[in-house]
Amino acid sequence: MKTDGRYDVIVLGAGIAGLYAALHIPRDKRVLVLCKDIPWECNTFYAQGGVAAAVDEADVESHVADTLSAGAGLCDERAVRTMVEESLAVIPDLIDRGFSFDRDEKGALLYTKEAAHSRPRILHAGGDATGRYLHQFLMQANPHPLVYNVRVFDLLRSGDTVYGVRALVNEELVELYAHNIIIASGGVGSLYAYHTNSRTISSDIHGICLERGIRLERMEFMQFHPTVYVDNPWARKQLLTEALRGEGAHVVDEAGNRFLFAYDERGELAPRDIVSRAIFDYQGKTGSKVYLKMDMFDEEFFAHRFPNIKKALEGIGYNLPKERVPISPAFHYAIGGIVCDLNGAVPGLENLYVVGEAASTRVHGANRLASNSLLEGLVFGRRAARALLQKGYEWSHKPPFAEFKGNLVEKDDTILKQRLRRTMWQEVGIVRTRAGLRRALDFVDDVQHLTIGRLLGLRLKTARNIIESALARDESVGAHYIVNE
Repeated sequence: MKTDGRYDVIVLGAGIAGLYAALHIPRDKRVLVLCKDIPWECNTFYAQGGVAAAVDEADVESHVADTLSAGAGLCDERAVRTMVEESLAVIPDLIDRGFSFDRDEKGALLYTKEAAHSRPRILHAGGDATGRYLHQFLMQANPHPLVYNVRVFDLLRSGDTVYGVRALVNEELVELYAHNIIIASGGVGSLYAYHTNSRTISSDIHGICLERGIRLERMEFMQFHPTVYVDNPWARKQLLTEALRGEGAHVVDEAGNRFLFAYDERGELAPRDIVSRAIFDYQGKTGSKVYLKMDMFDEEFFAHRFPNIKKALEGIGYNLPKERVPISPAFHYAIGGIVCDLNGAVPGLENLYVVGEAASTRVHGANRLASNSLLEGLVFGRRAARALLQKGYEWSHKPPFAEFKGNLVEKDDTILKQRLRRTMWQEVGIVRTRAGLRRALDFVDDVQHLTIGRLLGLRLKTARNIIESALARDESVGAHYIVNE
């Protein structure tokens, strides 16, 4: 790893979006992929359901319509159409490169259905291990150097150019320079007490962008997954994929009642925001626990289709599919993010791109349609790489940068971080009030005046942006639900 030279491209993040972008940059380019932790600690690795993709040309309009409907009127139709139409290219590209999606006995691709999709169009691999399989495949296919244990804590920006990043690499402070930067750092999961995200997804880069005058948008739209086992002791909770309900699993109360139909005629197959709020409301009104019931599945089918869920839950004492599992909604996906165009280019900057969950492509509107996230990473990762290569931007001079002063971490940061996560869950969660949002804002402002490390400071900046965005949108729409006090 050169710290005194310059790269053609630095990619921040080694999930599906970053790796697929890197795959489309030629080997003769000087490219560096930076990974915060070990490579499999990313949201792609934990993605269970699959990749939503138009089955064929005839399915394009239906997939577009389903995405627009789930997005509650706030999708950019041009972005949605771009994503869906290009799914017809990226899926064959993966297959041609050697990736194997699950197929039936005759060799035909297997598609499953998930909530708010009008037909089965979700491809999967390894049953419920699509993300894991895709991540391993892209890691093996990556033609460029990848460095682990890199904690980026600043972008080196001057004027309309980003010259590189400042990072901690294996406890050494370094500055890495590149003609182009692709941000593929994921969302904000670690801001919440209950979430399904990798431990590395902590919103640092969002905070850096805010510091460096790079705009975020639609940060009020935080998506909560309705079916999560939250009774484990770890920060990342056990996701129970949407595909379970797509294949026929039921959400029930303690008495076995399928109460979701009282909230929406689609029951378990309503969009995620509706199902999450229904569970939240029902638990609050009745005090009943809520469960995912799976005993309608044949045991052999379940073991083949959902092997990782079966293994994970058996490890803590559940006999699946016979036993029902207690569930709760938990934070899952940041719909908003860093503003960019359809090539991932950040407006006003010559050489900064953003792809995947970190980006706001506006394809998800106010509520992401199930399994569109992996597709978004593939389509826009490829588009960013192609746009960058076509532009061929290179800077010729390197301005001086201020010396870094301060500490990345202070002694009380861990306690304050846990308080932040609880505050975000309680006040900026599934159902919000203006009073609760103001309490959250007061907490963030109070902590920012304490002696804190830079990393916690970046989280607080992102949290503040989320809270301000929620306060600025008075009406409930999609994943943003606000009630009057």
